[in-house]
Amino acid sequence: MLNRRRMMLATGAGALATGTPAAGARAQTFPTDRVTLVVPFPPGASTDISTRILADKLTQMWGQPVLIDNKGGANGIIAAEAVMRAKPDGHTILATSSMTHAGNPSLYEKLSYDAIKDFEPITRFSLVPMVVLAHKGLGVKTLAELSARLKAEPGKHAFGAGAVSARVVSELYKMLIGSDALFVGYRNNQQAIPDIQSGRLSFMIIDLVGAKGMADNGYAVPLAVTQARRVDALANVPTTAEAGLPGLVFTTWSGFYAPKGTPKPLIAKLNKDMIAAGNSPEVVAKLDALGGSRDFTTPEEFAAFTASEIESWGKVIRAAGIKAE
Repeated sequence: MLNRRRMMLATGAGALATGTPAAGARAQTFPTDRVTLVVPFPPGASTDISTRILADKLTQMWGQPVLIDNKGGANGIIAAEAVMRAKPDGHTILATSSMTHAGNPSLYEKLSYDAIKDFEPITRFSLVPMVVLAHKGLGVKTLAELSARLKAEPGKHAFGAGAVSARVVSELYKMLIGSDALFVGYRNNQQAIPDIQSGRLSFMIIDLVGAKGMADNGYAVPLAVTQARRVDALANVPTTAEAGLPGLVFTTWSGFYAPKGTPKPLIAKLNKDMIAAGNSPEVVAKLDALGGSRDFTTPEEFAAFTASEIESWGKVIRAAGIKAE
């Protein structure tokens, strides 16, 4: 009798994970309560802003509140751990960036979570280029001028980063041009604004959304975009290839992950609904105004992309000798 009961429980658990009529029925009635999107950044960060825009639309679609839980600090480890340990029912989702799922696996020798094994990928949300920004007082107008200045004045320049992506791309830039610029760390990129305004920092390389805000407010001079084509949000800013440094190609990204064990039918529904919300006219308009972009995937595509990003980011992190701060 006991063995039969165990067999029934095991069969039920396996069916839920692999996607049976019962799991499909649960997916159709989802959500049954509020949904929490855990963001590993403070309010006002790029990922936070774009996630809030999507959350508002999902709230309308689902008829349940979609809340943002900002769990900043520790390079996103606190947020990732919270979602990893959450019930795999779709009501707690990690709304993260490349920091937790591309950078951290190589930054930490012992990481408390496995970016691949402990999560179910839902979809990528955005694929965002970085922008090279220079202190206005340097008087440089092009990327080539900044590079020449950095190389000609060793030991005199510093760069700032408040996100793993900003640190990694900046170190890549340094390696490409042969600069010894000193790294200054911040809890987030916004905290570095006073220092790039004052000249303590000579340059920063940050995501497009953050860079557009800094450029629009006159905090720094945008010199180049780290992708193959120009972006509408900064249409007059050349690509790194146009600026003479084709090797500086780098994008950061954001996306959504559920806890491991979330049923496949539920992952499929989350994927479908998030893409529908992200492609709605009101969300598109708001993201476009910020300079943001949308780049959705299937769960399978996002899983493969995550694995490839861990490998490519790891190469730069190891070559530059970057360690977790």
